[in-house]
Amino acid sequence: MSGTPRPAADGRVRTAPATDATPAPAGPTSVTTPGAPTDATSGAATAPGASAAASGVPTTGIPEGRAGIDRLDGQIIALIQERMAVSAGIQRSRLASGGRRVDLTREMEILGRYREALGKPGTTLAMTLLELCRGRA
Repeated sequence: MSGTPRPAADGRVRTAPATDATPAPAGPTSVTTPGAPTDATSGAATAPGASAAASGVPTTGIPEGRAGIDRLDGQIIALIQERMAVSAGIQRSRLASGGRRVDLTREMEILGRYREALGKPGTTLAMTLLELCRGRA
């Protein structure tokens, strides 16, 4: 089973080193994160900071790229605010029916979803979102 990808505890996929009599190839072991950009031709992970053309994303200048990021940030903030409002309504309903404001089982599901999609930083992001959304009911 040499060279077979397998998930690690952190959610990344690592290529196992060769286990037969053939020596392992020199150089670093291939590591990819599920959902991370890959080179369209080789399937290899593209390094952070790699050219946009190599990742299949259209190349733009810095000002245009920054404008795009600003637009996306505005959309992300609006979605977070919407999520906070929906969460507050759920909390009010739960409290009105005699339940607790926070559902830890549900929060664990959310943490797992973000971790699976984004790796360890996804867990941190989800924790921040959950903290924002616990707010005031």
